[in-house]
Amino acid sequence: MSNFEELSKAVIAGQEYKVTELTKFAIQEGVEPLSIINDGLIAGMNVVGQRFKVGDMFVPEVLMSARAMGAGVELVKPLLLDGEVPSKGTIVLGTVKGDLHDIGKNLVGMMLESSGYKVIDMGVDTSPEEFVAAIKEHKAQILGLSALLTTTMLSMKETIEVLREEGIRNNVRVLIGGAPISQTFADEIGADGFASDAASATELVGRLLA
Repeated sequence: MSNFEELSKAVIAGQEYKVTELTKFAIQEGVEPLSIINDGLIAGMNVVGQRFKVGDMFVPEVLMSARAMGAGVELVKPLLLDGEVPSKGTIVLGTVKGDLHDIGKNLVGMMLESSGYKVIDMGVDTSPEEFVAAIKEHKAQILGLSALLTTTMLSMKETIEVLREEGIRNNVRVLIGGAPISQTFADEIGADGFASDAASATELVGRLLA
């Protein structure tokens, strides 16, 4: 088994200590830093995403895998030159105004980061204006909105309306998700897409930015 395979398997198994040891070993052996990230760490996380999507892995295991992967990335980061980590795109992500739920959103953020996207996490209870400011500041291509309460779903619609008023709706793709959200609702409010889980969200972002 190659070092990359071993590293991927340790990520999938959520073995943070083993990921740390294998990453240090790869660095000592002079393995290309970007290869450690792409062929070892991210490759493992891609498998996790697929397994999560089909119900072979659950949230606690995905969190362990993401933590393990993060530990490896932190070791490699200092070896990378600024701008060497190719970002596939920038995503502003947050739970809408009036809603304080963030487990699903956090999972989406981790999956996107582990797939090579830059994620600006706005946290919870985020107003339309705060989303707009973040999109402008970070020149984001994607806005991800999360809501878990039926009472806060309309804040998604308001956010899209504010994007229109500010004249930036055409510059950014809007994805929405959360327990009460459906494709029908996404169509109703003029969102660009709906994802039912973190793995689907990551795939959808890939398609929209392709």
